[in-house]
Amino acid sequence: QMRGSRSKALPDRALVHCRYSLATFSTGERRRRPPHGDRQSAELALQLQQTFEAAILTHLYPRSQIDIYVQILQADGGNYCAGVNAATLAVMDAGIPMRDYVCASTAGLAEDTPLADLSSPEEAAGGPRLVLALLPATGQMALLQLSARLHQERLEAALEAAGQACRALHAVLDRVVRQRLREVTAALGD
Repeated sequence: QMRGSRSKALPDRALVHCRYSLATFSTGERRRRPPHGDRQSAELALQLQQTFEAAILTHLYPRSQIDIYVQILQADGGNYCAGVNAATLAVMDAGIPMRDYVCASTAGLAEDTPLADLSSPEEAAGGPRLVLALLPATGQMALLQLSARLHQERLEAALEAAGQACRALHAVLDRVVRQRLREVTAALGD
């Protein structure tokens, strides 16, 4: 079902539409947000769209739209990555074909030690933060974002930490999806 204007429909592939938002109660600080999000939410929605356009086989659904809505209920670090990982499972559960899982993780450095899957206090510490969305089977990067300048050697260490976290997450997601598939298949077989 097409939502919105038909003029936005693409004749050769599906349009991926994403919305990203934080619930007003998701953080410790209470502040009023505009009803349709802020600039940061719009930027994250665009990143989400670009990430999933790299993974979803949109050419199988010409003249259609795939909506992905992510709302963060508790913002305690790695919000964008948690949204990507949850959206991956939702898209797969909806039966939309994808090239591969999209696994996302953050990474940073404490002194010279690389850390993966940063918590809110680690993100707030102000060091460089890397966000990686990876298609693990091919090793293709769907998104790579760095919040500050970083020397190449330190960048490689942070990138490797995020990549390892994405590959470990891929194993967990794959196990959960296969278990869900067995349950659905067994329920249909009865």
